[in-house]
Amino acid sequence: MSSHPEKSAPRSTAPVELANGVRLGGGGPLFLIAGPCVVESRALTLEIAGALAEIARARGLPLVFKASFDKANRTSIGSGRGVGMEAGLAALAEVKAQLGLPVLTDVHLPEQCAPAAEVCDILQIPAFLCRQTDLLLAAAATPAAVNVKKGQFLAPWDMQHVVAKLKGGGNGRAIVTERGSSFGYGRLVVDMTGFDELARIGCPVVFDATHAVQRPGGADGTSGGDRELVPALARAAVATGHVDGLFCEVHPNPDSSPSDGPNMLRLSQFAAILDGVLAVHAAARSTLGRG
Repeated sequence: MSSHPEKSAPRSTAPVELANGVRLGGGGPLFLIAGPCVVESRALTLEIAGALAEIARARGLPLVFKASFDKANRTSIGSGRGVGMEAGLAALAEVKAQLGLPVLTDVHLPEQCAPAAEVCDILQIPAFLCRQTDLLLAAAATPAAVNVKKGQFLAPWDMQHVVAKLKGGGNGRAIVTERGSSFGYGRLVVDMTGFDELARIGCPVVFDATHAVQRPGGADGTSGGDRELVPALARAAVATGHVDGLFCEVHPNPDSSPSDGPNMLRLSQFAAILDGVLAVHAAARSTLGRG
């Protein structure tokens, strides 16, 4: 039976340092993991990354650009998956070279970890795969940090065992991300008390605000969602005082995206949404005396 981390454990999380000097968590400013769901083209990837870099720079926020070269856990066989590893990693490498941003991508198989880590600063373990030991150990064996999405089926305190697998594999640079829990069929809920539980593990805690409004398999063979609910959930999450980073998928025209369009934010609206989140984040830190 799983148990909660000790209640005496600290709620301030240890920072994760990336190779380019970017510091995530540890009482620093709210950091962003943001980008489109998948790499669609080199030009669009650079366009979105450039716009996000300006938004983050203007607000003094660390930014990790994310885009997946493959989305293996699609609802149906005909769902779009991305451009593949070679083209996807090439696009992410250009983001690093041209904009100087750290980059993140999903990995689904152990053999993807080493080549992805040659480009990416952070490897991301999808929620459905968060307990796959071989995948976790393969990611831990690379020089990249590892962001693990909490499974929709997993209690927050059970993520301590996921992090222990990464540490057992020699990698202490873990990040844990909340993306909602299954609630009946095709619905997710976010347990706001779970952020306190995740923070007790000691890793930077991220809230995935856009996947939290997803409706898995809820659109007749594809996943639905409601992007209008993202701002309120993001503000509520940072108000807990236990969220170090915000994960958002953004796109100039979300409805044209091959995956996750209904829950992605419009790039043109992201700055205003972010400012609302930052105002609540600052108020929470002031009240709780953190940072």
